[in-house]
Parts: sequence; structure tokens; C-alpha cells
Amino acid sequence: MGALKKEIFIGVFVALFATFGGLYLYLEYFSKFGFNETLVMIQEGDLYGKVLSIAAIPNLFVFFIFIKKKQDQRAKGVLLATILIAFTTLILKLV
Repeated sequence: MGALKKEIFIGVFVALFATFGGLYLYLEYFSKFGFNETLVMIQEGDLYGKVLSIAAIPNLFVFFIFIKKKQDQRAKGVLLATILIAFTTLILKLV
């Protein structure tokens, strides 16, 4: 794997990790209900797309950190992962 592809992969991995971290923070600390109760409510209300959109917010911070550090290839990976998450959100909304 080339050095540029490796850097983009790192950006994608960091973005997915940030998204899952954002999801955990939302479910654990910002929801009025418990973790498991919130998961059940998301499933029953078919709210996957909305929650996934909120969970992707930390990607914004990760993106700007990579830009500030002049790690453009990693920032591209974050952007790629964010677009993938947005596309997934769109599919979940249409289905």
C-alpha cells in the first residue's frame, strides 16, 4: 500500500472511530434515558439516520485538526468517511 493510501486509510479509521465515539457520547451523556433504553427507542422509532448524523459531528473537529497540522491526506480520509456516513444516512432515511 502506498504512503498516500495509508494516510487516507488512517483518516477514514480516525473518522469512523470519532463517529462511534460521538454515538457513545450521545447515547451515554446527552440522552435523558439510559444507554440500553435509548438504543431501544432508536430502534423502535427508526431514528438510525438522525442519530448517525449527530454522531458524525466529531468528524468536523478531526478534519480541522488534520488541516491545521497540514495532514491533508488524512483530512481527505475523514472527508471520505463523512461522505460515506452521509450516504448511509440518506439510504437509511429512504428505506
